[in-house]
Amino acid sequence: MFSRKKPSWLEQLVDRGFIRVTAVLASVVSLTVFGIFFTVGFQAIFQGDVSSLLPWNQDSIWQGIAAWNDEETFGVRWGAIPHFGLGFLANSSWNPVRNDYGALTPIYGTLMTSALALLLAVPLGVGTAIFLTEDFLPQKLRATIGFMVELLAAIPSVVLGLWAVAMLNSFLAVALPLHNYLGWLPFFATEPSGPNLAMASLILVVMLLPIITAISRDSLNQVPLELRQGAYAIGATRWTTIFQVLIPAAISGIVGGTMLALGRALGETMAVTMIIGNSMNLSASWFSPSSTIASLLANQFGEADDIQVSALYYAALVLIILTVLVNICAQIIVKRLALKYD
Repeated sequence: MFSRKKPSWLEQLVDRGFIRVTAVLASVVSLTVFGIFFTVGFQAIFQGDVSSLLPWNQDSIWQGIAAWNDEETFGVRWGAIPHFGLGFLANSSWNPVRNDYGALTPIYGTLMTSALALLLAVPLGVGTAIFLTEDFLPQKLRATIGFMVELLAAIPSVVLGLWAVAMLNSFLAVALPLHNYLGWLPFFATEPSGPNLAMASLILVVMLLPIITAISRDSLNQVPLELRQGAYAIGATRWTTIFQVLIPAAISGIVGGTMLALGRALGETMAVTMIIGNSMNLSASWFSPSSTIASLLANQFGEADDIQVSALYYAALVLIILTVLVNICAQIIVKRLALKYD
């Protein structure tokens, strides 16, 4: 029998200090997340900043409630949520002159660009991961290709946006036949003539590819060698082994990487802003200029005031809720798949 050596007083001190520091850091992270939600939610409900909660502030909410002497309810300047309610999510108008705001167009743009990007990036990323984990090519060449794919993640998004702008004319030349032959479909109804939603989706594919590839490759490398050998032992071919053994065994990691990439796509700002066209006109066509929530915030926040600022915070709150829902769904899917294939 082995007996555990009693730690010295120094080791005990280090252990206690490490536990306390970790607890403090975890508390800071939790408070930061709560602070982000609270600040964005507060700005979406009220006009003004969080400092108006302080009772000694000249424009304090509490002083307005006590005075109750102006046209606003209880002396409080209500923001976008009380003004627009849930109708904000179904309204495609964004008119600062009339103070008429709705987030339907950027919500549609955010969801559509992310969906199109995943539709292309997932097969490419998982296929690249399979290519890099199998012995189709010599190890040195596979390592070089893997390095080049991961290098995409190191390129700043603004550089990718500039590259997309430079490639715009080439994209329009390729996309024009789609409009000519499939223009009867709503998605191709608009003749491509400038920045558009489809081009923004393609630049997102480039940004998501290294994320999906890296996580899928690591998941495939973690599959026990015995599974592969067992499949070969019963006469399975290489492709049968890949699709019926390796991918199901690594599916939880692949789905987790996909959902992580989706979260990145929902919040991408700079590259998408440079190439999507930033139009608030709602259109089902992928070749029309559009907008995302992130690009809306980037374009208009600097010049906004009063209720428009609150409307932008309302849109930001919608984006936060979307990303939280994506993370919750990812956790549920990964756990269910892990239990299924364990």
